Amino acid sequence: MDLLNTLVDKGLRREPLSRAEALAVLGTSDEELLDVVAAAGKVRRHWFGRRVKLNYLVNLKSGLCPEDCSYCSQRLGSTAGILKYTWLKPDEASEAAAAGLAGGAKRVCLVASGRGPTDRDVDRVSDTIKAIKDQNEGVEVCACLGLLSDGQAERLREAGADAYNHNLNTSEATYGEITSTHTYADRVDTVQKAHAAGLSACSGLIAGMGESDEDLVDVVFALRELDPDSVPVNFLIPFEGTPLAKEWNLTPQRCLRILAMVRFVCPDIEVRIAGGREVHLRTMQPLALHLANSIFLGDYLTSEGQAGKADLEMIADAGFEVEGADQVTLPEHRVGGCGTQEGAECGSHESSGAVGGCGSHAGAGCGSHAGGGVCGSAGEVPAGEARTDLVAVRRRGAGTDLAPNA
Repeated sequence: MDLLNTLVDKGLRREPLSRAEALAVLGTSDEELLDVVAAAGKVRRHWFGRRVKLNYLVNLKSGLCPEDCSYCSQRLGSTAGILKYTWLKPDEASEAAAAGLAGGAKRVCLVASGRGPTDRDVDRVSDTIKAIKDQNEGVEVCACLGLLSDGQAERLREAGADAYNHNLNTSEATYGEITSTHTYADRVDTVQKAHAAGLSACSGLIAGMGESDEDLVDVVFALRELDPDSVPVNFLIPFEGTPLAKEWNLTPQRCLRILAMVRFVCPDIEVRIAGGREVHLRTMQPLALHLANSIFLGDYLTSEGQAGKADLEMIADAGFEVEGADQVTLPEHRVGGCGTQEGAECGSHESSGAVGGCGSHAGAGCGSHAGGGVCGSAGEVPAGEARTDLVAVRRRGAGTDLAPNA
């Protein structure tokens, strides 16, 4: 396809795509899918080789959120049977992080439900960041605490945070349909605050909420304008007890096209497969590694993910390798700003964006409030019919006495 050759050339030269080209990727047929994956894979390997960065989520505070994000199992009014607990102590959070780091994770994403942190909350998270960094040399830490007030990003950076995650989630035009308690502009403002403070910015999207191809292109182009170091791509987990519980709109093929489009639009940015990969990509997860260079290891915030051992086996079997702590994630031309990568003059340790981190209220991202899930068989299911057999609530790890799935 002439289109794919053009997109590969643009990706290798970091030339921006047109909206028509991005829409064309989403509009390709199933017969063309492997060609699309192969083309985007060339761009991915050019900038990131065959390395896969592992990230690990720690849910510092679960549930009881006053925001009404329709996709979120922790939202106001949610009846999802998730774990609910208040702030973990620094030593508890550090212990939780250790499980993921032992499994090969390079970045720890600290997430807390809520509209945004109070100054006291920032103090709590700062103590947790210091505890994790004191016990794990070279670890990257990303915070995901919701909307930031003036000065809070700077305080997190001073405490040692390398990155901050806050996802845009969907297009500006449709944002009001999924959330009423804050605005799209509020989210943009928080990403800009993180950038301005010298933190590595991480911001992504949630696919599968009933959006159009145009909405997906809008949000990815908006993310490109914000220039984050990391773009987490979350696939909605329709949690029982949330307004979007019946939004089962994704297929593995659709997910691969979305990831390919994001890679072409953001060729040299860390693209992370976040919440929902197990549920929606299922047996096609290995193909997604040819498009994204970063994943979350193990469980998500409120839902179970694939076992950490299975993640590592999948990466090896697909011919990829886990990125080491001594390897720089981002291409050389993106390295060097405050907190953007290893050796940055201003952050405390290496950093390369992440949903990283998490995406408070982002539904994944960092895993996210949208869920994650267990692998399961998925036969043909009519659109809108719930697949509760594919969603498992997290009952172990952070906030429990049971060992995590890392």
